[in-house]
Amino acid sequence: MAPPAKKTTARRATGNRFEDTAREYLQARGLRLVHANFLCRHGEIDLVMRDGETLVFVEVRFRRSGAFGGALGSVTMAKRHKLVSAAHLWLAWHPRDARRPCRFDVIAFEGDEVEWVRAAFEA
Repeated sequence: MAPPAKKTTARRATGNRFEDTAREYLQARGLRLVHANFLCRHGEIDLVMRDGETLVFVEVRFRRSGAFGGALGSVTMAKRHKLVSAAHLWLAWHPRDARRPCRFDVIAFEGDEVEWVRAAFEA
């Protein structure tokens, strides 16, 4: 007997929707998808994309409004450390890409607005 399927929570369904929207947004601007939803012991990288020769680790954030710091403000120092650690692990598992230049971008959705911050932070 197969294990029961995991229930998708409303929060996860919203996250999936915005990650799909972010992927489409970036692809329309010339980036190529390499990996989506990379999970590891350090957390999750929402999207790994390629922008020319540059490998781009993308964090997707959604907030209904700009209250409490908004979507960009929700990428805290602790979150940045987790993303960098996860990216190091991703690169260790994909050694062909380890020599590529890398950057960390954030796609922030606030209400109906979208903001793409290239090189939002450094490793």
